[in-house]
Amino acid sequence: MKIIVVDDEAPIRKLFHKILEPQGHEVLDAENGKEAIEIINNSDVSLVITDIVMPIMHGVDLIMSLKKSFPDLPIIAMSGGGGISGRFNYLEIAGMIGAENIFNKPCPKDKLLKFLEKYE
Repeated sequence: MKIIVVDDEAPIRKLFHKILEPQGHEVLDAENGKEAIEIINNSDVSLVITDIVMPIMHGVDLIMSLKKSFPDLPIIAMSGGGGISGRFNYLEIAGMIGAENIFNKPCPKDKLLKFLEKYE
């Protein structure tokens, strides 16, 4: 399966490569939502794993954009915490707008791999 990991933190993207590639997945990565859209438009991506809080284009905006253009593309949203002025939970919002699964960072490896089984 071809998976794109979208996160502004390089160590997080590297961690996903270490988890997913030994399982036989091809892993692409992007630093923000805008870069991810460019890659997804030019690749046959099967799944998106995205952070929420990123520069240039937040994960919530990425999810909304992808759900318009690729409504069947599965999306996992993850966040290290935070919210909009502390009033809203980003992960709850991600789930409401179309993320199939949500995780707090760091993403638990066993739960991630179990979720991916549904799409293999």
